[in-house]
Amino acid sequence: MLNAAEAAIDALAEDDTARERTRAMLYAPPAGAGGERRRARPPGAGMDMASAQALAAQVAAEDARMTRGATS
Repeated sequence: MLNAAEAAIDALAEDDTARERTRAMLYAPPAGAGGERRRARPPGAGMDMASAQALAAQVAAEDARMTRGATS
């Protein structure tokens, strides 16, 4: 699709300056994509450190329980 757009730019451009200006607009990031700060994560979208440590402890305990009876 971009190849077709570039071919149309080349065919319709009056000069190299117009061609480059149109190509720059084609490849420009969408409006509002640059310079804006990202919003903070909504509540419940992540874990705090205490929850992560508690989960890691649960995983370690489950791992120890599962490997206790395993033989090499």
